[in-house]
Amino acid sequence: MHSRRAALSVMALLTMGAASCTSTNAAMPTAQSSAHAFLRSFDTVSRVASTVPDNGDVNPYGVAIVPTTIGRLVAGDTLVSNFNDRANVQGTGTTIVQITPQGSVQLFSQISHLPSGLSCPGGVGLDTALAILPGGWVVVGSLPTASGGALPDTDPAGCLIILDPQGAPVETFRNKNLVGPWGMTVTSTPTAATVFVANALGGEASINTGPPVVTVSTVVRFRLSLSSGRPPALVNATIVGTGFPWIANQAALVLGPTGLALGRKGTLYVDDTQRNTISAIADAMTRTDAVSYGSSIISSGGALNAPLGMALAPNGDLLVMNGNDGNAVEVTPAGSQIDTTTLIRNGSGDLFGLAVASHGGGIEFGNDGANVLDLFHAAAGAAT
Repeated sequence: MHSRRAALSVMALLTMGAASCTSTNAAMPTAQSSAHAFLRSFDTVSRVASTVPDNGDVNPYGVAIVPTTIGRLVAGDTLVSNFNDRANVQGTGTTIVQITPQGSVQLFSQISHLPSGLSCPGGVGLDTALAILPGGWVVVGSLPTASGGALPDTDPAGCLIILDPQGAPVETFRNKNLVGPWGMTVTSTPTAATVFVANALGGEASINTGPPVVTVSTVVRFRLSLSSGRPPALVNATIVGTGFPWIANQAALVLGPTGLALGRKGTLYVDDTQRNTISAIADAMTRTDAVSYGSSIISSGGALNAPLGMALAPNGDLLVMNGNDGNAVEVTPAGSQIDTTTLIRNGSGDLFGLAVASHGGGIEFGNDGANVLDLFHAAAGAAT
C-alpha cells in the first residue's frame, strides 16, 4: 500500500518501528497460545535478503516458494513480487525477484511493458496474488493505479499475468470477474488448476475524491487447463463469494478481502482487512452459487488487526499476517484464534504476504518496512 511503511490507520502511521534484524527469541506470544499451535514451533526471525531489484521497486507483497526446478525456477527458491516503484508510488511495481535460501537474489521478471497482443486494463502493478503452477507457469495479479497512485479509473481494472518458467509474460486473463485481483490461492493437478481470487474492488470501481465509501467485492474461482508446453488456458469462472466489504484508503489504497487459503475439506477461507474478519466458503471447489459475506464469518475481531496475507499451516490451521501491528495470528478451521506471535515489534504497515517454508520449517514473509524477505524459524538447536 502506500509503501507498506504507510499505516493502515493513523495510529499505524505514528507507531512504525525500525526494520527488524536477525535475532533469537524475537517472536513473542502476545495473546492466547496453544501447545499445538504451529507458530509455537518457532522463536527466531532472521533476515534472508533484500527484495529491492536494480530498478528500485519496493513493497514486497506476494510470496511463493518454488516447488520444482524448471527453466530459471529452482526448487526451494522464493519468488517475491513488488507493488511500488522506486518513487514509492503504489500500484506501479513491475518486478518479481527470486531469492535462494542462502539469500542470493536475482531478477526473475520485469514487466515494464506487456508484449504485443497482451493487455491488462490500467497497466501493471504487481500485488500479493502470486502462485506457481505445474510446468513452471507463474501467475501474478496486477492491480495498477492511476496517476499518482490513485485508485484505477478503468472498470474492470487489473488482470492476472501468466509468466513462463523463464519469467516472460505469455498470457493475460482479464474479464468482468477480475476487478482489482488482490489475493490468490491455487490448487492443481498436472492437467488442471483451480485459482481462487479475491477482488479488492467492485461496485464503485473508482473512488479517488471525497469521503471513503464502503462498497462490495467478490471472490472468484477460475478453472484453468494445463498442457505441456502451452500456457494455461482459462476454462470458466464462477463467483463463489459475494458482498465482501472494501473501502478506499488514502494510506493503504484499499482495504478489503485479501488473504485466501483452501482448507483440507474444500473450504475456502477469506480474510477481510477492512472488517477484521475471516470467512469460510464451504464446497468452494464445486459450488455453483455464491456465499454471502455476512453469512460466512467464522472469526472476527480479537487478535485480528487488519489481516492481510493468509496461508494454510501443515496442521490445517490458518496463518494470518496483521497489517496494523506486525503480528501473525493462528486460527483453527473452526475460527478459534489460538495463537498470536509478534514478528516485527511496532510493525504497523510492515507485514503482507507469506508462505510456509519447505517441509514446514518456518514462515517466509515480506517485511515491507525494510523491503526484505524474512524467515520465522526455530533457533539452531532449539527443541520444536
